[in-house]
Amino acid sequence: ELQLVESGGGLVQAGGSLRLSCAASGFTLDDYAIGWFRQAPGKEREGVSCISTREGSTYYADSVKGRFTISSDNAKNTVYLQMNSLKAEDTAVYYCAAGVDYYCAGFARDYGAWGQGTQVTVSS
Repeated sequence: ELQLVESGGGLVQAGGSLRLSCAASGFTLDDYAIGWFRQAPGKEREGVSCISTREGSTYYADSVKGRFTISSDNAKNTVYLQMNSLKAEDTAVYYCAAGVDYYCAGFARDYGAWGQGTQVTVSS
C-alpha cells in the first residue's frame, strides 16, 4: 500500500533551520511527484514545494524561495525539505503528499495520498 510518513518537525528560533523527512513506501519516487504543504490554525492549506524525480524538476512557493530546498534520496525512498532562515510565519503543520501523476502541481486536489503531518514552530 502507498504510505507517506513525515518526521523532523520541532521548535526552533527565528533564523534557525530544520530538515523535514518524508519516507515513502509502496511506490518508488519516480512514480509520482512529491509535494510539501503546510497549514496554520485558521488558514488554508498552501503548497510549499514539489519535486518530480522523473522530470528532474523542483518548484517553490514565492514565500519560501531561496530559504527552503527540496531533495530526494532514491536509495532510501525519502524526500527532504531543508528549511533555513525560518520565520515566525513559517509556523504550521507540514504535510507531504504523493501526486496523482509524476509531474508537479500546486493544488491539494492534484495529490492523492497524504502523510500525518509534522508540527513546525518558529519562535520570535
